[in-house]
Amino acid sequence: MLVKRAEQAMVRTKSTALKSVGLTPSQYVALFELDRQPGITAATLARACLVTPQAMMILLKTMEQQGLITRSPHPRHPSVLELHMTEVGREALHAARQRVDPIEQRVFGAFSPKDQTVFREFLVRFIEAFEAE
Repeated sequence: MLVKRAEQAMVRTKSTALKSVGLTPSQYVALFELDRQPGITAATLARACLVTPQAMMILLKTMEQQGLITRSPHPRHPSVLELHMTEVGREALHAARQRVDPIEQRVFGAFSPKDQTVFREFLVRFIEAFEAE
């Protein structure tokens, strides 16, 4: 299937770029989301990253061991842990973006702004067709 081949090409290319900074694609996405939403919970991060809560817990354990993130109790709900990026995590994300951004610019540069709009519309329709009952 063409969509799967496109996804594999993207993941393969980004994985190679991210490997040079010591991150996996999953870690990159998690750091990207933590940068956008500091203090979110593991459950919220799992939904944002489109993974199961169990997979997220494994990922977070590794990221915490690497010093990329910290977990701390929520001020009003002590049983809820907030996630925060450390300085090491911010540096890793910055280095990763320097490698991933040119890849994304190259890909999007292959399409005109009009093509990009149409492509996004096609993808939305593609997703909606799968989600239709």
